[in-house]
Amino acid sequence: MVTEQEVEAIGRMLVDARQPLQARFRALFTLRGLGGPGAIAWISRAFGDDSALLKHELAYCLGQMQDSRAIPVLVDVLRDARQEPMVRHEAGEALGAIGNPEVLDVLKQYCTDPVIEVAETCQLAVRRLEWLQEHSREPAVAAGPYLSVDPAPPAEERDVGRLREVLLDEARPLFERYRAMFALRDAGGEEAALALAEGLRCGSALFRHEIGYVLGQLQHEAAVPQLAATLAQRAESPMVRHECAEALGAIARPACLAALRAHAADPERVVRESCEVALDMYEYETGPAFQYADGLEQLHAPS
Repeated sequence: MVTEQEVEAIGRMLVDARQPLQARFRALFTLRGLGGPGAIAWISRAFGDDSALLKHELAYCLGQMQDSRAIPVLVDVLRDARQEPMVRHEAGEALGAIGNPEVLDVLKQYCTDPVIEVAETCQLAVRRLEWLQEHSREPAVAAGPYLSVDPAPPAEERDVGRLREVLLDEARPLFERYRAMFALRDAGGEEAALALAEGLRCGSALFRHEIGYVLGQLQHEAAVPQLAATLAQRAESPMVRHECAEALGAIARPACLAALRAHAADPERVVRESCEVALDMYEYETGPAFQYADGLEQLHAPS
């Protein structure tokens, strides 16, 4: 049983701006795994940080925890126009991930937000919540190979070629294209990875950033050239480049290491910090450590 004192110690690591970013990320993912009101409170406190990357991950983790006690802080972040667009977007997505229909009215308010990434995210979150309500009487869909709570359920179609067509069809609703995206991820394999990688060249920044995230989950090295090329594009949205960096860290092949090192001093802070975190993830993926979220182990490690 984890004690309140242990949660507090990990929480203090998270909110301490003097700590290396990699250590703060590991503390965050430890708190996400522990859950409960104490973990939510510490994660919520860190939204005052000046790292957009960290705040984006805070919102992501609160959504993945699916605890309605996180709703008030996520609504505050979504409403706060001083927060970076990628942070507000992630707060909107997290509200959809929690799955509580009480946030529908708030999300609908921001479906026309002047920041397009926020507006599109809230539109997707509204569709997800409506979809959950429409299918509430049906038996629960078996969990796929990934344990994430996604912004859209995977499409029922299983043919990779047909899923690719839907994914890349910019005339289709974004929710449909996201459903194709997650079905391709669940299908796995080289053909699906290459189809997804084509998505890095189309759609909105929000769409391309989600492609990067999904390729990181899939961890197929066939996508490495496209991810590295997108990371290298200075004109691309930092939101997209950052997800490509984190995907390369998760795939953890030698070509990934070269790309991440090449951008470790990138002038764009969120990209630079993503490479720093991704290099830490690369080390974890290629090393002997049992788990990435090692906050408790670090707490009890001999000094």
